[in-house]
Amino acid sequence: MTHIQPTQIQPLSEADLPGVAEIYAHYVTESVATFDETPLDTEAWRLKAAAIAEAGLPFLVAKEGDQVLGFAYCGRYRPKPAYRHTVEDTIYLSPGATGRGLGRRLLGELISRASEAGARQMIAVIADGGDPASLKLHAAFGFAEAGRLRSVGFKHGRWIDTILYQLELG
Repeated sequence: MTHIQPTQIQPLSEADLPGVAEIYAHYVTESVATFDETPLDTEAWRLKAAAIAEAGLPFLVAKEGDQVLGFAYCGRYRPKPAYRHTVEDTIYLSPGATGRGLGRRLLGELISRASEAGARQMIAVIADGGDPASLKLHAAFGFAEAGRLRSVGFKHGRWIDTILYQLELG
C-alpha cells in the first residue's frame, strides 16, 4: 500500500529552489503567463528569494514530501518609497498539480502573511493569454479589476495585454 503524503504549504527553503526553477521554466518556455523569455536558474531564484526575505515578505511553496508542486511570493510592487505598503503577488503551479485547490491554498496563505508583514494593498498583474484560471482565482479572494494595459508584452509571436487586479489588505 502506497502512503500518499499530504500537501504542505510552508516557507521556501534552499532545497526547494530547483523545484521552483523547474516550475517557472515551464511557464517561461510554454506560455505567456510570464513575460520572461529565458528561464531563471537556481542561483537567480536564490537571489530573488533573499531579496524577498530581506524585505520581510513571504515566499511559500506547496510540497508533497520533497516535491515542490507550486509556489507563491510577493515582492514590492514598485521600488519608489511611497509604494512600500503595496505588494505584487506571483503564483505558479506545476502543470500536473493544477485543479487540486493548491492555488487557492497558496494565495490564501500568501494574503494572510503579506497582511501580517504590513502590506496594505496587493496587486496582481495577470497576462491575458486566454486562460482565465488566474483571474478566477484572484476574483475568488476579492481582488477587483483595476485596469488593463493593452499590448504591453510581446511573446511567442503575439501582443499580450495585462490585467491589473487589486485587493485591500488588513
